[in-house]
Amino acid sequence: MITHDLRLIADAIFDKKGQNVVSLDLRSIDGAITDFFVVCDGSNTTQVGAIAENLAEKMKEEGLKLYRSQGEGNNFWIIQDYGNIVVHIFLKEYRDFYRLEDLWADVPTKVFKERKK
Repeated sequence: MITHDLRLIADAIFDKKGQNVVSLDLRSIDGAITDFFVVCDGSNTTQVGAIAENLAEKMKEEGLKLYRSQGEGNNFWIIQDYGNIVVHIFLKEYRDFYRLEDLWADVPTKVFKERKK
């Protein structure tokens, strides 16, 4: 089920031309606040906002509850919490600066590619 949810999230991100979609499996970390992070980026604030909006809409259609969301005011870094999956949607230069994936460099990762339509 979780693999299916991760793929749905990646597809919703790709719908709005999000880039560099990666999932980080945090289940092996004691005390982790979630099971998975999904990280992606957009090239401008309008795109980051569009990715977040589309993702929230698609996940609602699939019955995945959005518990919390932050960052919509500036669209530099939007975080959406779906319980066992937390999605980080970055403006490219903010992702490069914060290097979130480097904090969990030792966990299993999966790089998603856009599916052919």
